[in-house]
Amino acid sequence: MIADVLSDAAARMSKAVEVAKDDFSSVRTGRANPQLFQKIMVSYYGTPTPLAQLASLANPEARTLVVTPYDKSALRDIEQAIRDTPNLGANPSNDGNIIRVTLPELTADRRKEFVKIVRGKGEDAKVSVRNIRRKAKDELDALKSEVGDDEVARGEKELEQVTKTHVDAIDDALKRKEAELLEV
Repeated sequence: MIADVLSDAAARMSKAVEVAKDDFSSVRTGRANPQLFQKIMVSYYGTPTPLAQLASLANPEARTLVVTPYDKSALRDIEQAIRDTPNLGANPSNDGNIIRVTLPELTADRRKEFVKIVRGKGEDAKVSVRNIRRKAKDELDALKSEVGDDEVARGEKELEQVTKTHVDAIDDALKRKEAELLEV
């Protein structure tokens, strides 16, 4: 029973770490990266649809991204969704078949602003991991009458180690992203 609680908590914490890494990749650095555009939602026939489902993304140059819609009628909607996305600072241009998005060069102030955004996302991920830990600890406390205090205490120590491992993984990803953002 304790092993089930611990394995469930570890699996959920791993998912939280993956979500954090995915969030970090959506914050832009000096290069155009198709992952920046993965979470952009486009109003496609009135339904919010991820950009990745409506178009192919390619980056032929360091700061340029080419968006090729599968359905040419969605071209204007895709262009508007990219233009309306905060934190990109991109101005897409449409030639009737494809959309070219040139990302502006990052200034030092903008880089620092992105570092703050990434730190906020990292803290949100750590809070998520801690919430998972708290819920697992409550589940372990509920098992005290069935398995005994010593087993629950041992399980709580294991839970703390699992939590520390996942928080450290978030910190490592955060440090890498900060270094990437501050790199000129």
